[in-house]
Amino acid sequence: MYKKTVCVIGLGYIGLPTAALLAGNGYRVLGVDINPHAVETINKGLIHIVEPRLDEYVKLAVSNGSLKAFSKPQLADIYMLCVPTPFHEGDGVPMPNIDYVLSAVDSISKLVKKGDIVILESTSPVGTTDMVAERLHEYGVDSSTILIAYCPERVLPGNIMVELIENDRVVGGYNPASTLAVREFYKTFVKGAILESDARTAEMCKLTENSFRDVNIAFANELSMVCDKEGINVWGLIELANKHPRVNILQPGPGVGGHCIAVDPWFIVSRNLKEAKIIRAAREINNYKTQWVIERINVRIANFTEAYERKPRVVCLGLAFKPDIDDLRESPAVLVAEALQNETCELVVVEPNIVGHDQFTLCSIQEALLDVDLVVLLVKHRQFLDEAVVSRLKLLDVEDFCGITQI
Repeated sequence: MYKKTVCVIGLGYIGLPTAALLAGNGYRVLGVDINPHAVETINKGLIHIVEPRLDEYVKLAVSNGSLKAFSKPQLADIYMLCVPTPFHEGDGVPMPNIDYVLSAVDSISKLVKKGDIVILESTSPVGTTDMVAERLHEYGVDSSTILIAYCPERVLPGNIMVELIENDRVVGGYNPASTLAVREFYKTFVKGAILESDARTAEMCKLTENSFRDVNIAFANELSMVCDKEGINVWGLIELANKHPRVNILQPGPGVGGHCIAVDPWFIVSRNLKEAKIIRAAREINNYKTQWVIERINVRIANFTEAYERKPRVVCLGLAFKPDIDDLRESPAVLVAEALQNETCELVVVEPNIVGHDQFTLCSIQEALLDVDLVVLLVKHRQFLDEAVVSRLKLLDVEDFCGITQI
């Protein structure tokens, strides 16, 4: 006997792990995605994304009938919205795009009934949960008869199946009754603390967490550019500075990627142009760092061409936005590789976590390093840390721009 039926809308990097986890905790889960390939793959008990242990959860849930995927929302007791929230390019500042959220609300408007729970997990600008309630009201759904809350995810790709269970969760209800009801729901599968709040505070909390990280990364990235100009090894400098008991500088990288840190700060900036000065500056620094990396590589290419009177063979190691995942969203490594697709060099790209790419012809690390003039290490995938690979890299001309700040 199932506890309740949950309809999870959006079966991506958050929605599918959540759906699979709920299915393993006594719920009947009806997953929804507009991608036919995702639906077909999941219903075979397989996964269309890379995430440790997710395949085990999905295979078991589909085989025992507790998880099934559909192309349209199904009648349920609980609706979880886990859809993308990208941004529009605004007048100098990217603007949040909640079209997918509103479309998801539209799709469940005729299914929601008295006593149902509607949870928004997608990262959203402040006020989005209120808009969900208002949108349902426009369809004739009385918000006082249903329970609506915002509950952002706090997981790290590569460890999602653990962190969905272990991490603390913030539950921000549209009203106090919603907070209490949704808190009890999360208690059934989360071991971490359930922290109660209101919807607007919960929305701002998610944005604050990632903006804080972005600011700290920006410091490291800016420091790396200063040190390059001053002829100082930034890695050694940071190691020394971090010996101070109250200093913990992050490692610089080629920029910031992913669909959280690289996006969420703009949700604050776009609504607070005069106030969010540090947050905006951090975003701009991290975006510029990618261009700085490209410029530095181009200088190396030009110097090689002048010295040897031929184009160099350049190998880019990694396309994902952080180590050991297949997620390329907002990845600075992709931007670097794209910029090198020109007549100045012969570009070779290695990304062991995907089988193919529309823009790049991929090859293995072993093949790439057989004949190469310059290696650009952008992402520290475990395959690149293999002893044989490391020993080979030591013999080559390598630019190392990667760091833990890409997570």
